[in-house]
Amino acid sequence: MAASAGPVLNREEVDRALARLGAERDAVESALLSLQDHPGLRLLDGADLTGRTAERWSAVGPGMPLLWALFDRYAEALASARAVRARKARPGGPELAELSELLTGDAVTVPGGAPDGPQRLGAPARLVERVSLEELMERMNSWYATVLEVVSAADAVWTALPARIDMLIAELRRVQTLAASLGVRAGTHPLGDDLDALDADLAGLRTEVRNDPLALWRPARVPAQRGTVPDGGAPATPSGLVDTERFDRAGRALDGVRLELENLLRLRDDAEERLQGVGDLLQRADATLAEARRARGEVLAKIAATEVPAVPGPASALRERIVLALDLRQNGQWYRLAPLLDALEDAAAKELARARQSLTEVTQPLAVRAELRGRLDAYKAMAARLRVAEDPEVVERYEKARWLLWSAPCDLRAAAAAVARFQQALRPAQGGGEPTAEPGGSARDGIVQDGTAWGGAAAGGEPVDGQAVDGRVQGG
Repeated sequence: MAASAGPVLNREEVDRALARLGAERDAVESALLSLQDHPGLRLLDGADLTGRTAERWSAVGPGMPLLWALFDRYAEALASARAVRARKARPGGPELAELSELLTGDAVTVPGGAPDGPQRLGAPARLVERVSLEELMERMNSWYATVLEVVSAADAVWTALPARIDMLIAELRRVQTLAASLGVRAGTHPLGDDLDALDADLAGLRTEVRNDPLALWRPARVPAQRGTVPDGGAPATPSGLVDTERFDRAGRALDGVRLELENLLRLRDDAEERLQGVGDLLQRADATLAEARRARGEVLAKIAATEVPAVPGPASALRERIVLALDLRQNGQWYRLAPLLDALEDAAAKELARARQSLTEVTQPLAVRAELRGRLDAYKAMAARLRVAEDPEVVERYEKARWLLWSAPCDLRAAAAAVARFQQALRPAQGGGEPTAEPGGSARDGIVQDGTAWGGAAAGGEPVDGQAVDGRVQGG
């Protein structure tokens, strides 16, 4: 045996070293037994590996039997040192020198190569080496960390993804069934193409997870001491995370497709009612336009010198689109019906609004006349309260205004001026307490200004005698 290159240990130092090395041996044995029973190790040994995992495991897999071989050498060396120490209760110089060589010198013969060094497992150089127990422990820790890193990473991926992928595939099958019931198929609708692409992507992902789990592992960059077994503690698991981006992206895409299909399903259930609603809106628009045309003739007959706008015709193009929508519904082409029905509802609402606006514009002169009639009656009641109803001038101005407002065709400008003169006739009796208006000038309280109606029914107020109500014109 070669002489020890280091100092000779005394008895106390030998005993402390034997105790420490014995504790390390027990910790390593416990860690190796735990690693040997690791589910990830059993899966790696039995899987048909490909890609990055196959490459890594071909280099790291033989490390497990090597670890046990190194451990046996370590245990044998430790047992030899204990045997020397047991010869004498108080070992002398020769025994202490031999123990020092066994405990601190290069006294252990092991296979060459280290997992992260220049000579990897299977390299042709340096088949055996002589190392110390401390160097042997470092080499075991290094191999242990390398094997544990691969085993733990593969197990983390196999634990995290396969069950979730199977659940997502089951959901995909349900969505595909829903799509088929709605007539959504690959080649005829983008959603069908999306479902086919998701099916292929999830099948490929499941295969990759099963055969190449390390392709989906993202290790954290941690110090090289990870995986060691200090002080008899539990093995440290290498840190990192499972890359679930591809799985998450597929889940989001499937959610989007499912939401669109559920919208189509609601459309299938509501299409008849919604089409009926569009038809009802168009019927109301037609009735309103018909009333506007009738009211226009009445306005032309009853109101003099008035520009009455023309009434538009019905929206025939809109009805053609309704026929198309009914055909799509009959053939179950819900994905084509959805945007068309949205557009029809919007167009029908606009058509009804257009018809109402036309009726309002056409009947505005009648609304102005009704407003003036109401004003005249209100001023007549005021004249009675002021006790001037029998005054000849008041009577004359009232009759003039009344004649203009109840004659046909009615001259609104002249009638408004007559109502203003009648109001002015009440001023002396009011003592200036009521507003007045000069003939042909500006009138307050919503009468006229330069012959144009302001306020009241002319400005959108409540209709009175002669104003349009629900598409009908009241009064004469």
